[in-house]
Amino acid sequence: MILDPGTVAPGDFYRFMISVVVPRPIAFVSTMDAEGRLNVAPFSYFNAITNQPPLLGISINRRRGGPKDTFRNIEHTKEFVVNTVDEALGERMVQTSGEWPEDVDEFRLAGLTPVPSDLVKPPRVGESPVSMECRLHRVIELGASFFVVGEILRAHVRDDVLTDGRVDIAKLHPLGRLGGDGYSVVREVIHMPRPKVDAGG
Repeated sequence: MILDPGTVAPGDFYRFMISVVVPRPIAFVSTMDAEGRLNVAPFSYFNAITNQPPLLGISINRRRGGPKDTFRNIEHTKEFVVNTVDEALGERMVQTSGEWPEDVDEFRLAGLTPVPSDLVKPPRVGESPVSMECRLHRVIELGASFFVVGEILRAHVRDDVLTDGRVDIAKLHPLGRLGGDGYSVVREVIHMPRPKVDAGG
């Protein structure tokens, strides 16, 4: 099979992309609007960009031709929190992914606990094992999406996912996004060390 983005409907190519670019980490993004109303929603077009400064990137698609609540809130306040989704948090995260009206508080809807952040106004998700408080670094408009780059100002890590002071993937059990309504959980890790190359060779 050969797929040509120029002849395949955008929706069909989207379904192809999310089926092969897997698993994708999930940014469970909590924000606050100008009136102080809370919002939390998952995004799987997400990844780390660089560590100096520590930057994260999230692609937020438009909804019905306009920006999603998450993007509007970030654009207004310049702040957000990226919360990690583990297996235990999965069902409540999915509950927040519906196209709820602007006035719906997804924290309350999904039974999540808003916990005050240290440096930004939007709260953290109390049930998340890792939360990263972020300040907006820049927005890049790319096609039908906004690529939001945030700088991590502070990270909160639950002690029970640490081993020797580092996040232990075997304890974290992060959820990854697959195609359709599929998700994966990291329960097994295969270690393959990088080759050691003699720099003087």
